[in-house]
Amino acid sequence: MDNDRHDRKDGPAILFLCLGNICRSPLAEGAARAAFDAAGIAATLDSAGTGDWHVGRPPDARAQAEARRRGVDIGTLCARQLVPEDFTRFDLILAADDQNLCDARAIEPPAATARLMLMLDLVPGRAGESVADPYYGDDGGFAATWADVSAVAAALVSAFASSG
Repeated sequence: MDNDRHDRKDGPAILFLCLGNICRSPLAEGAARAAFDAAGIAATLDSAGTGDWHVGRPPDARAQAEARRRGVDIGTLCARQLVPEDFTRFDLILAADDQNLCDARAIEPPAATARLMLMLDLVPGRAGESVADPYYGDDGGFAATWADVSAVAAALVSAFASSG
């Protein structure tokens, strides 16, 4: 596991969450890393899954290819499962869909300090929507997912640029 992913840096600490941590959440982490870096905003960014099927594995090859097409390398990321400590380690936990949000709430400890919400709740006009899940589709689905998570990344950068 990439240990520096969990070291707290200055700025916001944001965790992106999906089911297996091999498609949507690593793409969201990659898009956010690129957007925060471009804006010169320090942040702690990570991703996790609610399930444990892919723990220790890199992102799906199709997700890596889509990120590379956008100039972002997510190949060094390593899937991990959401743990109760994440609810105090991060300020914001952003779930890809309602099921991931529900699964996260099921393990949320009483002492949680993180705000838990859907990723697309941050994008005007998209509240309550799910990030496109490309796993069972063709490669084109990964472009749709990138569009969703890029919009989330832009909304985050806008929010933190104006609050800092």
